[in-house]
This record gives sequence, C-alpha cells and structure tokens, in this order.
Amino acid sequence: MSGDVRVYTEEFLRSIDVHEILPQQDPFVMIGNLVHFELVSSVTETKIEESCIFVDNGKMSAAGLFENMAQTCAARIGFYSKYVLHNNEIKIGVIGSIRNYVVHRLPVIGSLIVTKVNVVEEVFGMTLAEAEIRCQGEVIATAEVRLAIAGA
Repeated sequence: MSGDVRVYTEEFLRSIDVHEILPQQDPFVMIGNLVHFELVSSVTETKIEESCIFVDNGKMSAAGLFENMAQTCAARIGFYSKYVLHNNEIKIGVIGSIRNYVVHRLPVIGSLIVTKVNVVEEVFGMTLAEAEIRCQGEVIATAEVRLAIAGA
C-alpha cells in the first residue's frame, strides 16, 4: 500500500458498517468498529457478545481472538481499497503464517477488546504484521501474522 492518505476521524471510521469492508459476513464477523486507520496500522473495537460463534463457557476462545486479529488486518485492507482507492471490490486475504501467538487470558462476554495491527513490512505481495489485543488496557493476546491478498 502506498500513496497519500488523509487523516480519517474516529467518528467517520465508527460510522462505517464493517460489513462493507470485510469479505466475512455474519455470523463470522469478529470485529465491531474500525476506530483508527493509517497506511501502516489499524485499530478495531469489539464487544464480546454471547451470540458470537467463538464464545464458549462465557469467554471468547483463542481461535476467536486470532480471527479478530485477522479481521482487523482485513478491515485495514478493505478500508484502503474502498475509501482510499475508491474501489468497491472487497479483497480476500489469505493467512500465510502465524508466529508467536500468545494468549494471556480470554475475554468474558460483555468485555470490550481493542485490537491493533501494525504493518512491519510489505514485500512481493506479502504483508508481515504484528497484532495485539487489549482488554481494559491489559494486553491479552499477541501474534505475528503474514498474509497475502488472493489473486494479487
């Protein structure tokens, strides 16, 4: 991703329906709102709901947390495509690898999680990103994610 990007307000970002920028659809949407966007980072907020397919015994599972990280990456790509490039085609990302995935604790139903993804590098159509999920200011999960855009 390259080019000049204007600063988008949190209010504007929160007004976007994430279904417009994600390839996933309900019941498989694991993010609530995109709240920050830059070329090299994105942040989402998500309230853990009982209806979430990755909730088990009152907590979001480790698989659900990772899917939340992956969809935060997808939201960054989808937002860039739609609002920066003005292309309505939703890009599909493919996870190439996951490294150093650590879950410190699982969030309970009703918790608000904040997920931040920072791009470390983009080369030959692959993106390496570091992801972090916080709940009440505490880091609860981290990972390194390598992904590519299908067909790119």
